[in-house]
Amino acid sequence: MDLLNELARTDIDPALLAQVQALFAQQQAKLAEKDFKITALTHELAYYRRVRFGKASEALVGEQRLLFEETVDTDLAAIEEELEGQAPAKPRRKRAGRQPLPPELPRIEHRHEPESCQCGQCGAELVKIGEDVSEQLDVEPARFFVHRHIRPQYACRPCQTVTAALIPPAVIDGGMPAVGLLAWIAACKYLDHLPLYRIEQIAARQGVPLARSTLAEWIGRIGVALQPLADRLAELLRQHDCLHADETPVRQLDPGSGKTRHAYLWAYRSGVHDGGPPIIVFDYQTSRAGAHARAFLQDWRGHLMVDDYAGYKALFAGGPTELACLAHIRRKFFDVHAASGSPVAEEALRRIAALYAIEQQGAGLDPPQRLVLRQQLAMPGLVELHAWLLATQRAVAVGSGTAKAVDHALKRWPALERYASSGTLPIDNNPVENAIRPIAIGKKNWLFTGSERAGRRAAAIQSLFATAKLNGLDPARWLASVLERLPTGPNSQIDSLLPFPDSTQR
Repeated sequence: MDLLNELARTDIDPALLAQVQALFAQQQAKLAEKDFKITALTHELAYYRRVRFGKASEALVGEQRLLFEETVDTDLAAIEEELEGQAPAKPRRKRAGRQPLPPELPRIEHRHEPESCQCGQCGAELVKIGEDVSEQLDVEPARFFVHRHIRPQYACRPCQTVTAALIPPAVIDGGMPAVGLLAWIAACKYLDHLPLYRIEQIAARQGVPLARSTLAEWIGRIGVALQPLADRLAELLRQHDCLHADETPVRQLDPGSGKTRHAYLWAYRSGVHDGGPPIIVFDYQTSRAGAHARAFLQDWRGHLMVDDYAGYKALFAGGPTELACLAHIRRKFFDVHAASGSPVAEEALRRIAALYAIEQQGAGLDPPQRLVLRQQLAMPGLVELHAWLLATQRAVAVGSGTAKAVDHALKRWPALERYASSGTLPIDNNPVENAIRPIAIGKKNWLFTGSERAGRRAAAIQSLFATAKLNGLDPARWLASVLERLPTGPNSQIDSLLPFPDSTQR
């Protein structure tokens, strides 16, 4: 029966009927969107299962295959988690074959008593008839231990009812890992750059069996849980007036060929002189096309500090104001001086050093005071440097290394001197390069990302960890606190979970 047609044939008020029809259309659109997402995730899940268990994986050998399998297993767990969030609620299937936690591990017992010892229905005294005991594995650095949760069960004889404390929600409902263990695994993988099979070996040395497939499932579910925090971090970043941007190449596995191809981790950092807690956000993309920067920044209009990569040029044509990095200018003269001992390059380095010395003087000043300092000292130094570069350009041999360094500085000059007209703009792009450096070093360990989804997950978790470090927080401790609060935290309080100072106390 068509309910809307039936309502139309009644004497219902036309305005009310219009409201009902609009509400019905809205609900239909939401259902269609949900069905589309479920279909897309189902197809993606089928694809990853084919990749994981198909012949393509046989082309990989040794550590390559181990890394590939853990990535796909993690992706599978993440997709299943997203599907469960879209589909109607149903009991989570129990996983067979879980090994008992080692009995020799120390136990910390937590007793969860009901709020009252009287029956909630008739007021009679409750009688203990048993206990529901569950165990979660937790870890401190180099020490595994077990949380033993004991929930006494009380019965009301007259009502024949049983009362026990509720099981608190968790990121992984009914799972074995405690938040400390999950935070340790994530820190090992994304801060210490350890593949999961190495984490498995670390646990095995203490007699704790943690299968790679289990670790992969946990990482996948953590990634899904933390994605809203990473998205919110990007939103807050785009509220800043000044940003640093840079990108670094990474290798992404192409399972069909057993080889790897280039992908890129784009990094965006808040300005070093901006107010509020510093933020770093990583954005994983499969190419270095400038369109990725435009897509990330959306309609942001501010000052963007970048190198001379051509991919940013179209971005500046649309609104953001370009800032050039003095450290990149200096680096070119440094290379010339190191190679040939050029006196011209030495003079350029001396003049640039004087500008950095002025910045050191203004390090502890507020923006208005720093602006005064820059206008009094840095601006004259920049004017002199520019005049010297123009004179030098006419004197050096065309095509020489010195000439190229001079030409590069002059080409970037309008964007280079812009910082001196403000008390908040940065002099160089070193802050974001320093944030990227640990990941660049870690690439020697993890070799490649196993998929685009794995790259996006790593970028989200790395964003949160790197921001925690910028704000003086222990990333693992912060993550343990967040994973404990996340299941019960409303969306309206998501900012209290971000890795900013005092967030663990909110």
